[in-house]
Amino acid sequence: MGVLTFGRLRHFGVLEQWLLLLSIGSSAAYLATRGVQPFHGSVVLKALGLAPLAVLTFRVLGNAERTTSGGARPGVRDSHILTAALTLSCIGDVFLHLGSRRYFGLALGAFLLAHVAYILLFARSWPRPLRPRRLELTLTAAVLVYSVVVTGWLSTRLGEYAVPVIVYSVAITAMTVSAILAGFSTPFVWIGAMLFLISDSLIAAGRFNTALPLTAYLIWPAYYLGQYGIAIGFLQDKVADRSPE
Repeated sequence: MGVLTFGRLRHFGVLEQWLLLLSIGSSAAYLATRGVQPFHGSVVLKALGLAPLAVLTFRVLGNAERTTSGGARPGVRDSHILTAALTLSCIGDVFLHLGSRRYFGLALGAFLLAHVAYILLFARSWPRPLRPRRLELTLTAAVLVYSVVVTGWLSTRLGEYAVPVIVYSVAITAMTVSAILAGFSTPFVWIGAMLFLISDSLIAAGRFNTALPLTAYLIWPAYYLGQYGIAIGFLQDKVADRSPE
């Protein structure tokens, strides 16, 4: 199980193991049945990709926070924010599956709120003072260039969604940059954020311009691995069990 969580985690019990396996299994099953979707229950299969991750992170991170603070601590904690981001993303997934055109605006709104939550979460982890390393500055520049190029490429086709999509583009770019600048002890969080950015770029390309070959089979793996990297990578940074074997 340590391989799936990038190392051992504190407060990671049997229930958490089953939640992780449910998430991975549901995600794999959703991808495997992509060619015959939608079918009865496929939306549930998609929702079970992220919903167990939301519960898992709430339990593991919440237990660690209570242990560290000696009990319940007032105010919004990291466990609340990470769980909210994953839950909002799951809601966005459901809207997209039920109707990528009919519910596109609602899905966009849910994911936008998820990115705001992620930005808040990552910014709380920034070192003080903020002194980015060369790698972080390079990655930030690459993300900014990528975002500008993709948004510019799509801009002439956005129509009534021009303002919402541009706002969303700014938000997901800020989310990715905030993950990079947090300087986490492992690269999994910012790698996950970049995969999330790529998956949404593929969705936008298919929705507003020209879908790339095999896009339908690339979006979900990039998206799920992105969310997985963010969630488990954040846990690994905050609650890693580094005690001797």
